[in-house]
Amino acid sequence: MLRRFVGIKTEEELNRPPKEPKERAIDFAKSLLFAGVAALFIITFLVQNTRIPTGSMEDTILVGDFVLVNKFVYGASSPRYIPFTEVALPYFTLPGFADPERGDIVVFEYPGDRDEFEPKQLNVNYVKRLVGMPGDTIVIRDKVVFVNGEEAPIPPYVKYLSPKPHYRHDPRLFPRGSKWNEDNYGPLVIPKKGDTLRLDSRTAYGWKTIIDRELGEPAVSIQNGVVRINGKPADRYVFKKDYYFFMGDNRDDSMDSRFWGPAPDDLVVGKAFIVLFSWDRDIPFTQPLALLGSIRLERVLKLID
Repeated sequence: MLRRFVGIKTEEELNRPPKEPKERAIDFAKSLLFAGVAALFIITFLVQNTRIPTGSMEDTILVGDFVLVNKFVYGASSPRYIPFTEVALPYFTLPGFADPERGDIVVFEYPGDRDEFEPKQLNVNYVKRLVGMPGDTIVIRDKVVFVNGEEAPIPPYVKYLSPKPHYRHDPRLFPRGSKWNEDNYGPLVIPKKGDTLRLDSRTAYGWKTIIDRELGEPAVSIQNGVVRINGKPADRYVFKKDYYFFMGDNRDDSMDSRFWGPAPDDLVVGKAFIVLFSWDRDIPFTQPLALLGSIRLERVLKLID
């Protein structure tokens, strides 16, 4: 074994006739297959690379960063889609070593816009900071985030732009019908598995999409002020999943849970932990020298906090 490791060949190996081209081709194919299986295992269960296309996490993560994601820490899952397609597959999830915690920078599958039963484009990953855990109450006052009545830690590289006055409501926010804006939001209770939501025309209108997604069909309707689920009157709903509330560190330029609501735990992919490398994504690949020259050396192998 030691002789083989240091590259010393035995007499038998030296006297062995050279392989035929067909044998060499078979060996090469086996090597490629082994490398492909190993790469698939690593990407599926251990780590994967995610490219950052938007500035919602600036200045913690920049556009053009290539971020490594720890997939097994929360519990890796088997592939959810056929590679390079939006064809869903049955999948399973392995036990994790830890649960997501407030302050973690999490990569997750985008659940879809606030009023979409499913997203227009499937298998799209987002990266945001986890602000609210299942059962937490989120309140934002003049950009300051409070969790369960206590001010949340401010991320080291948080970015604020223009303030929004209290009286300016944003109709795009979650839940539908709220009179809030990005800077003055809540209170919103993040659903925990087993929590009960009292249903009336207001709450059913606001939470319809999330309930429909849990039930796997457009099930909620409001007829003459009466809330119905699958045609039957209902005055309450018990959530089937745990949910997380995510926000971008670039607080005024981030489409996050304030707009599309909490995300369920089964969409979590992993924890972003290091910037592999970073460059200017606006430079086309047809200009390789300029692209290489744009590499941000100070961000290579930079740990993410």
